[in-house]
Parts: sequence; C-alpha cells; structure tokens
Amino acid sequence: TTVTLDAVDLQWAIILQIFMLIWYSPVEHLTVRNLTFRGPLEKLTEYAFQPLLSSVEQLISLDGSMKALTLEHVRNKVYYFNQEILYRQFSEMNIANLTIADAYMPHMLCPNKTSSFQCLNFSHNALTDELFQNCGTLVDLKLLILQKNKFESLRKVSFMTSHMKSLTYLDMSNNLLRHDRAGVQCQWAESLAELDLSSNQLVDAVFECLPANVQKLSLRNNQISNVPSGVAELKSLEELNLASNRLADLPGCGGFTSLQFLNVEMNSILTPSADFFQSCPRVRELQAGHNPFQCSCELQAFIRLERRSGGKLFGWPAAYVCEYPEGLRGTELKDFHLSPLACNTTLLLVTALLLT
Repeated sequence: TTVTLDAVDLQWAIILQIFMLIWYSPVEHLTVRNLTFRGPLEKLTEYAFQPLLSSVEQLISLDGSMKALTLEHVRNKVYYFNQEILYRQFSEMNIANLTIADAYMPHMLCPNKTSSFQCLNFSHNALTDELFQNCGTLVDLKLLILQKNKFESLRKVSFMTSHMKSLTYLDMSNNLLRHDRAGVQCQWAESLAELDLSSNQLVDAVFECLPANVQKLSLRNNQISNVPSGVAELKSLEELNLASNRLADLPGCGGFTSLQFLNVEMNSILTPSADFFQSCPRVRELQAGHNPFQCSCELQAFIRLERRSGGKLFGWPAAYVCEYPEGLRGTELKDFHLSPLACNTTLLLVTALLLT
C-alpha cells in the first residue's frame, strides 16, 4: 500500500508512465524524493508535451486507490512548455493529501470543481499572495501548510482562507508577512482553530487581523513590542506563543479570557508584572525564562509570585537568571534576595531618622 522512490532522474515521459503504473495499483501512499524530470535531448515543446498529459487527465479523474502523493526536493529541467499545464494536473487530482515541497513552485491553480483535498503541503516553494484568491472549491480542506514561501500580506492570506469552510490548521511560518495598516479589515475562515505565524515581519498591529475563533496561535520570532489592550477579542484562545519578540512586560489577558498557556521567552522583559496570574486566572503555565531580568527590589514581587503559583512558571529556576546589574549577572532568581529594609523606602527613612 506504500511506495517510496528516492533519487529519481528520468525523462518526464518515463516518470508519467511510472505514475500511471502505480496509480492503477493498490498503492495508497506514494512518496518521491529527490525527483528530477527532464525532457529528451531536443526541445520539449508544449505541442509535444500536451499528449503526455492527456493520459494523465484521464488517470486523475478516476477513483483509484491513491490517497496521498508526496513530492519532495523536485528539480525541473524541462523548460520549453507552459507550466500551468502541469499545475492543472496536480490541482485536479482526486486524492486526499498532496505534498509538493522544495520544488521552486511559483504558483498553483484553484481546482475547477469541488476538490477532495483534505491536506495540502506546499512548503519551501516560491508561492505568493495570489495563491487561491477567490477559490471556492477547496471546501473540504482541513490542513494547509505554506511555510517557507514568499507571502507578504496577512490580509490577503486571511481572504484566501475565507472560502475554505473546513480549514482548521494553517501554517504560514517563515514567510515575509506584514500587517502594519491599522483599520484594515481581515476575513478568516470561521473554522480556523490553529494558526502559525512565526518567523515573519509582524508588529503590534497583527492583533487587529487574527481569526476570531483561533485556539492555538504562534507569533514567535516577529517584531511585536506590545499586545494592545481592547483590540483583539480572542475568546477561544488557549495557547499563545510570543517568544523571541520585543516585549518589555507580560501581556494581560483582557482579550484572551480562555488563555491557559503563554510563552514569552527570549523577549526584553526586565521586570515582569507580579499581578500576572491575577489578571490571567486560567493560565496554567507561563514560560517567561531567558529574559534579561534586572534583579532589583521590583523583581522581588515576581519571585514571590513563583512561590505562590504552585509550579506554573515553566523552566524554573534554571531559565530565570539575573542579567542586570553586572555584579549579579548569572545569579538565578531563586538565589536573589534583598532585605526588607533595602526595598521599603518608608521603613528606611524611619530607621534613618531614629538612628539620627
């Protein structure tokens, strides 16, 4: 039921014959890695290429055993034909899962009729914002993976999903996404529950363009310095990853009333707010380690918070280390102590007056 081919370097006509042989067999999962398809020595014109594809059109329209096709590390050495002919063959395949990864693919066509695709993985290609715009035939699609491409507009990505009525998971990590225009409306699929926007170029305005029903959201490795209050009402959000950004403090939970897990590691937090768990009563785990903590009187309250939290601080104590002042650099927060006299200004003044 499963066939894997590796290091395939053949003429396109021969590769098609292999695909057809497997398609008519009981094989359900076909994986081809390191695929190079080339033409004959003479120029393979579109006129000569079309007959090879006509048989494939008949093949992909049949209800065969094939459920999943994976093509990884694809190199094309056939230059003299219209590539949209090839994209059309893939877009019309009657299978549930299609993966075309690391293929330098610049585009993919919207299926002409309601598609059977449930999972599409087009990671590590050259796809842009024009993908699947106004495409209403991917109504059964549940998982869409588009990491490591060239998407730039978060707004266009949201409109791309608006017609995907079954979409639950979207991976847009490692792209060039921006959203810095306030007041610009976005429109996401209502079914979208998990969204990965890590490693893009997003700033604070991203919170104006997020799916209303998202449950798991990753904004790791962006340029976010603040979570604006009163902007995003994500009442279903349970997990939020804001690691490797530019936050100066812990965000509140005003718009995230269901939040249970928060990751703010590797930001710019010197003195985290001590009232975090009061403003976020449902949070079961806070990952706040690997920040440049300033060990001063203000940090004492956060250290006491850890003792009262009952183990809610992930990575304690190893990941929580003083960065400032220089004399305390490398000291774990659990070992940092100041006397009540040093941190209580009123008590210090009274003591000074009495001594005087």
